[in-house]
Amino acid sequence: MARLPITSPDSPAAPSREDEVLIREIDEAVREDALLEFLRKHGVKVLGGVLALVAALGGYMIWHHFSEAELERHSETVIAALDLADKEDFKSASDKVAGLLGDDSSPGARAAARFIQAAAALEGGDRAKASGLYKQIAADPTTPAALRDLARLREVSINYDMMKPADVIAQLGSLAKPGNPYFGSAGELVAMAHLEAGNRAEAGKLFSEMSKDEDLPETLRSRARQMAGLMGVDAIVDVKKLLKDEGVTSESDGADAPAAQPAPAAQ
Repeated sequence: MARLPITSPDSPAAPSREDEVLIREIDEAVREDALLEFLRKHGVKVLGGVLALVAALGGYMIWHHFSEAELERHSETVIAALDLADKEDFKSASDKVAGLLGDDSSPGARAAARFIQAAAALEGGDRAKASGLYKQIAADPTTPAALRDLARLREVSINYDMMKPADVIAQLGSLAKPGNPYFGSAGELVAMAHLEAGNRAEAGKLFSEMSKDEDLPETLRSRARQMAGLMGVDAIVDVKKLLKDEGVTSESDGADAPAAQPAPAAQ
């Protein structure tokens, strides 16, 4: 870049207006020459980079569009299959989702298809096929963790009678903990496995925890409370509330009630 001449008190005179215009023109010419030189040396690389960026952006937009369309199609297929299952047409439901079992399907759609086919297999009495499908879901690392846990729970529940108590506990022990979404179902199976293994203390403790979990259905809590009582474990936190829920009135509740008047003697 051209510089303005430096003036000093000893300089004969400041540059004229014509000199300033000439200096600016020379400066612009130097800049244009530098730009042209840069383009001659690196223009092809810069153009290639810009084109690559545009192509990548366009490719992403196309992929995103088709991905959204594919996910929408998968969702519609699953919903249609569930409608068929709701009408107890399990064979048609199973056939409907058969195309979603491939690796090109999304993990969620593939898992949903396997769940539907497993339900259809159970309805048809094919427990071995259903068990195999649940195992596939549980073993698929691309399937969401919540669905893998559900598949593990379902696989154990249908094979419980043929499994050793230790295997049931190993499979579902991590799910049979308060706060887990499957605590109720898994806890009941694990507690029964502990009981069958002769470990009454662990069974009673687990039944007691289930009976005190207010997030579980009341029917399940009631069963757990009864089982805990059989194990000799106190599972009742609030006795009055329990009696009220069960529709039982304790003697203390009627202590403050006015005494009943004796019936008049017959004339």
